[in-house]
Amino acid sequence: MKWTNLVLLSILGVFLLSSCGSKLTPFTQRLYDDNNWSEEELKRIQFYTSDDIILFRELSRGESEIISGEIKIRNGRKINEVIIKKGTPGVLIFRPKEDKFAISFEADNDDGYLIFGAAKRRSGQYRLFAKNWNRSFGKVTYDGKTYRTSWPSQFATLMVDLRRIRDTKVQKRVAKGRKVD
Repeated sequence: MKWTNLVLLSILGVFLLSSCGSKLTPFTQRLYDDNNWSEEELKRIQFYTSDDIILFRELSRGESEIISGEIKIRNGRKINEVIIKKGTPGVLIFRPKEDKFAISFEADNDDGYLIFGAAKRRSGQYRLFAKNWNRSFGKVTYDGKTYRTSWPSQFATLMVDLRRIRDTKVQKRVAKGRKVD
């Protein structure tokens, strides 16, 4: 009997601890419209990536300025690669259009941003936006340069912690009433 109680308490403890962590939800056009956030309010929201985003571009001869990323050699060519891991926090830098956000995942580089836009087919989720997608890759601008990104990156969605967003302070008081003189 004691062993079963210990197992049940352990399972309950794990469940309670796991529910304390943040639960991320896709950022959608509906969430944006329902809350009518201004650009300044959007800049105070912490965004996260739902999936890894890998950007790469071939370096030309004599090009050595690498700001954020690493150089890899593939088939004898130098490749600059930037990896944005799943769950990486990001912030809104600006809105190029009403339904598009420029999100930076770089600590000290406002030019290192990616564009996310509302996807009509996915309930208005804000997904990675590229100049064009084909079966293999998409082309994006990052830090003023054109990068390629793998096809699975198109499914990368902006995520938010709704509990933190909706953690609003409400001032409440009860009216005492008023009597006739």
